[in-house]
Amino acid sequence: MLKTKTTPLSALFNVFKYFMLIGAAVISLLPVCVCVLTAFKTTDEYNATSVLELPESFFNFENFKVAFQEANMLRGFLNTAIVLVVVLTASVFIGSMLAYVLNRFKFKGNAVIQNLFMFAALIPGIATQVTVYKIMYSLGFINHLYGYMIVLMGTDIISIYIFLQFFENLPVSLDESAIMDGCTYFGVFFKILFPLLKPAIVTSLVLKGVGVYNEYYMSNLYLQSPELKTISTALYRFTGPYGNQYNYICAGVIITIIPILILFLIFQKQVYSGMAAGAVKG
Repeated sequence: MLKTKTTPLSALFNVFKYFMLIGAAVISLLPVCVCVLTAFKTTDEYNATSVLELPESFFNFENFKVAFQEANMLRGFLNTAIVLVVVLTASVFIGSMLAYVLNRFKFKGNAVIQNLFMFAALIPGIATQVTVYKIMYSLGFINHLYGYMIVLMGTDIISIYIFLQFFENLPVSLDESAIMDGCTYFGVFFKILFPLLKPAIVTSLVLKGVGVYNEYYMSNLYLQSPELKTISTALYRFTGPYGNQYNYICAGVIITIIPILILFLIFQKQVYSGMAAGAVKG
């Protein structure tokens, strides 16, 4: 096996590369470490120590108990679970069926519609919130869980393009053979093509699911009643004009991370395969 000669320039480049990687890792992990340390500190201990100082005990779970009970996090998890199931199911079917129509049926305006989707993806969501809020208010969707879910299940541009890419890799001969055997267009989609979209579905579920689980702005805007709080807004209970109780907030943040971490560890193989398959074409 031939060994390449290390030059001073390549050695300097390697040092710089590892320095940047270590720096990026520290920047990414430092907030998590601070959150974990703060979660185990009492209120007096948090006020008297710096954020990087170790707590007196890592077996103090009082903050977690207070955060879970006072913020009603059980209700927040339940609301979030309902929203996730409904929104993700609807988004997968809406995105895949739209992609099926745009890819398989060539009609006037097809390219225009696809370009309009791309244009819509470039518009910041915050720029349309005034109009969306007026529509939501006129329809009576404010402070209702179903109204919030309808907003979230609106057309997901990224999912549509993921499904479009996968449909381009599926031969049209599958459709033609099924139609010749007497299958309808709905049958072609649900019986032939949809089962083949598993990698695209996994990719779409991961991207959309993370966004819905972490969504805060619209949840705080449209769900104002305490019993409608999602997990992302439940911890707002510990903020106020006279200060924020960060030890309880950090404990609650760790509680919210645990379910997603468990799901990721269980389904990481499917997540990686779906993301990799969605990243290549051909």
